[in-house]
Amino acid sequence: MNLTINPILALLIFPGGISLLIFGLVYEFGDRKLVARFQNRVGPRWFQPLADFIKLLAKEEIIPASVNPALFIALPIVALAAALTAALYVPMFGLQPAYSFSGDLVVTLYLLSLMTLCIGLAGANTNDRFSLVGATRALTQLFSYEAPFLLAMLGPAIALGTWDITAVNASASHNWWFLLTQPFGFLVALVGLMGKLELPPFDAPEAETEIVAGALTEYSGRGLGIFRMGRNIELVIGLTLIASFYMGGLTSPLDFLWKTLVLLLVTALLQSLFARLRIDQTVGMWWRVGTILVLVQLLVIILGRNLSPLIQPLIGG
Repeated sequence: MNLTINPILALLIFPGGISLLIFGLVYEFGDRKLVARFQNRVGPRWFQPLADFIKLLAKEEIIPASVNPALFIALPIVALAAALTAALYVPMFGLQPAYSFSGDLVVTLYLLSLMTLCIGLAGANTNDRFSLVGATRALTQLFSYEAPFLLAMLGPAIALGTWDITAVNASASHNWWFLLTQPFGFLVALVGLMGKLELPPFDAPEAETEIVAGALTEYSGRGLGIFRMGRNIELVIGLTLIASFYMGGLTSPLDFLWKTLVLLLVTALLQSLFARLRIDQTVGMWWRVGTILVLVQLLVIILGRNLSPLIQPLIGG
């Protein structure tokens, strides 16, 4: 009986779905509180994210007459399911992933991209002009950060010769922090994560002063709450991946906490320092600069791996 119950408990409770939902709310509170303090504001109370989520679940979900009802309801669920599935391959809370296979890094990164695709489809599924503009911006911004973020996360994997997240995490804990040896990759990965989550200054797709709530303008109640929860989970997973790859791996829950919280502090600081970028600034500047920096760094990594067997005998002799 234990052999049946234990995997189910691990999948649903800890380190599974329910724990991830709770940590998503905790990290949302941390992000909002830090940004508020940097801006000399008080910020929310500790229970505010949970209260907001419960309130949205209790509110009536209004489905506009102009949308496809099945798609309208399914998109938030798919986005949340993709984020929860991605967590299966990541060393959440410093523990071993539930599943692991060669190449799971690529699968995880593309699962994390489904959130933006679902948001874009949600905006395109309505005739509301704010939603359409927000969807266009979200999908346009996707092309500006997705390639640099993917290349940045591949840097440590290529250096270690594996695309298995578990293997990268284990090897990173016995090597120099890749934050020191691949600083451009770390910077691009962190900024790319902010773009994925549409955090300032990359919040043009949902700029409330311009287009209300962007692609999610027509969403209310459960649908909006599920989308927000999916983003919170992506925040935790993204910080975990970056800490695992660039900050010496995650070997324990304490290791997970302090490293991800340091990264959360940095992202909150960046949100407070920079004003919102226009969508053309995000696409033009970030696509060129971010991609070029990571490609140059990858070239150095590949050359170093190829030249190392040739140089080593000379050094040894």
